[in-house]
Amino acid sequence: MNATLVFFLIILCSTSISICLADNDNLQDACPTNTTVTPMVFINGFPCKNPSSISSADFTTSNLKHAGDTDNFLHSSVNIVTAADFPGLNTLGLSIARTDLDLDGTVMPHSHPRASELFFVRKGIVLAGFIDTNNTLFESLINEGDVFLFPRGLLHFCVNAGYEPAIAFSVMNSQNPGVVSIGGAVFETDKLLIDKIIRRLISVRGTNMANFSKIHLQ
Repeated sequence: MNATLVFFLIILCSTSISICLADNDNLQDACPTNTTVTPMVFINGFPCKNPSSISSADFTTSNLKHAGDTDNFLHSSVNIVTAADFPGLNTLGLSIARTDLDLDGTVMPHSHPRASELFFVRKGIVLAGFIDTNNTLFESLINEGDVFLFPRGLLHFCVNAGYEPAIAFSVMNSQNPGVVSIGGAVFETDKLLIDKIIRRLISVRGTNMANFSKIHLQ
């Protein structure tokens, strides 16, 4: 086979792989989602509004203004807003989220296969962490105003480590980050990681966290 042709095919394949692994770049200033039509052709993203009908409202959302419902087993709520709900995000490779954690509230280990996440604590004290592919735990106690980074595709979690409800906001670098939830039974298989998290919480709270371990990590 001609050497030039082989080189061209290699470049083409590598470029195609790069395109598939990331959100497409926008080709115009803005492309708010057209929420009034049912797509007849399925594309990587959402159809755009007619430029003449774009308004400031497309770039404003109140979806993260109110606290989520934490009256549940895990005492937590996560609300992810994507381009499907916030038209202005379409083609920009971004999504946003709000996390509410009641006392002892927990967001169980999960991952976002298409996005890294910047986790900003607005109120309270949160223990946040992730587990890499070597099964190493990276965790940090973050206070109001602090930011923690969850790398793309890695299991991560957060726990309210304070004495009052906590609020956090996130930005993810995909307009559709996806969520892969991991059941507590799977997470429980590594007792060392659980014990490390519990010891960390005990050192912060200075209280007996046996009930927390029984309820949230079994």
